Amino acid sequence: MNLLLVGVGGALGAICRYLLGLAIMSRFPKPPFPIAMLIVNVLGSLGLGLFYGSYYGAIPLGAYEEPAFLLIAIGFFGAFTTFSTFSTETVQLYQKKAWKPLIAYTSLTIVGSITMFVFGFSITK
Repeated sequence: MNLLLVGVGGALGAICRYLLGLAIMSRFPKPPFPIAMLIVNVLGSLGLGLFYGSYYGAIPLGAYEEPAFLLIAIGFFGAFTTFSTFSTETVQLYQKKAWKPLIAYTSLTIVGSITMFVFGFSITK
């Protein structure tokens, strides 16, 4: 049952990431850096913070058997946000020697994601 919850959440998260990425890329066809993944990762961090804050009231430790945690935190947000794509796009910018976009992208993704998680978590209080 746990694998099914993670799988369903993951499938929904991946589909949502893909569709949102397409929508963002159609709106910004030639961005200076990978804006679609930046927005997806920041929004996903906000959503995860909102989920933790509203559902648990704390950042749960050892919640790996709880259905909501499996479906939403691990499944949906685990597939919606993507560190591997962030890493790939960062290396692509590095290979192009696109220093300003590289710094902007990595800084905005890391700081933005953490900030939005904290914001989402704190506004549920």
